[in-house]
Formats: sequence, C-alpha cells, structure tokens
Amino acid sequence: MSTVQVLGPGCKNCQILYERTQQATQEIGLSCQIEKITDMETIVGLGVLSTPALVVDGALRLQGRVPTVEQLKEILA
Repeated sequence: MSTVQVLGPGCKNCQILYERTQQATQEIGLSCQIEKITDMETIVGLGVLSTPALVVDGALRLQGRVPTVEQLKEILA
C-alpha cells in the first residue's frame, strides 16, 4: 500500500489538493493511505519550500501549485 502525504499549513489550496488527491486515487483505484501534514517542521524537514506539496512514498512529487485531478492521476499512476 502506498503512502500519499499532502503537506501544507491548512490553507484553501492545501484543502483543495487534499480533496483532489482523494478523488484521483479513487478514480485510478490506487490503494493508499492519504495523510494530511500541517506541522511546518515536518514539512520543511521533507525539503518542501513551497506549499501545497505532495509526497508519494517518501518522494516529493509536487510543490507550490494545485494540479487538476487528471494531472494528479498521472503523478500517482
């Protein structure tokens, strides 16, 4: 099972990314655990310079923007 982390302080864009990530994983049938990380020390420790960000299985895949559901499907596939 994959681990997907949505990182951000809890702003509107962070929430949108979280919701779109949930939708994308459901649409592609990805079995994963989605975590919402808001602790700034943890976020910085993962090398994130701009939020929102997306980490998949420990690899930073996206930061500083909110992709569409279709773009997320490509990132997660």
